[in-house]
Amino acid sequence: MFIGEYNHNLDEKGRLAIPSKFRTDLKGGVVVTKGLDDCLFLYTKEAFLEEAKKAKSLPTISNPQARAWVHNFLGGAMDLDLDAQGRVVLPEYLRNFANLKKKSVIVGMFDKLEIWDEERWNTYKNDAEKTNNQLAESLVGLGI
Repeated sequence: MFIGEYNHNLDEKGRLAIPSKFRTDLKGGVVVTKGLDDCLFLYTKEAFLEEAKKAKSLPTISNPQARAWVHNFLGGAMDLDLDAQGRVVLPEYLRNFANLKKKSVIVGMFDKLEIWDEERWNTYKNDAEKTNNQLAESLVGLGI
């Protein structure tokens, strides 16, 4: 399970170091794709396959929203390997999508990691923290 928040720098070649505690779980390779809220999602290959199966079940022929989601999620995905230093090279189109600059934040989210531009993450996190009580109360009916 991926949890926690980690600050890392993106180098000039687009390489991002993955926190060392996660590297063993990711040694078989990863899939990085366009996520939500202007971040990237990084999955193990197995976890991505599970998400792709869910996407395959969506009515992409008859539902334009489903089609758009699948285009972004699957069409935006890239199969990557960690290098010997535990880094991934994020393709330029993914860095541009998430507006990644030098300072990045990696956030653990159960079965995936999210990759955020540090400034964007801090804004998102601060906004969410201000309404944390209301968020929790609105989720009570969902089993939280």
